Amino acid sequence: MARKSKSPLTPAFDMARLCGEAWTVVGLRLAKLAAGGPLAVAEAHRMVAEKAVAAVEAQFAVGAALMGGATHEMAHAKAFAIYRKRVRANRRRLMAP
Repeated sequence: MARKSKSPLTPAFDMARLCGEAWTVVGLRLAKLAAGGPLAVAEAHRMVAEKAVAAVEAQFAVGAALMGGATHEMAHAKAFAIYRKRVRANRRRLMAP
């Protein structure tokens, strides 16, 4: 369930937090790609495919939320939850030894 926005700045804070987490993933991925080899190739393919899937999933979630009568803030929270989940999963996976 989406949380209610308590401030008009909440979407901006959500975006800033997601951007910071995404930059961590970018750095970890660049290190993996720089190492080369079959793992780098697999990571390159994975990151392209998962971006497309995440974008479509977020679009469907927002559309369903808005058609269901949700506010724009609730739809925003649904989209960010999808991206946040993916970014955090990538960070955990890439930081694992």
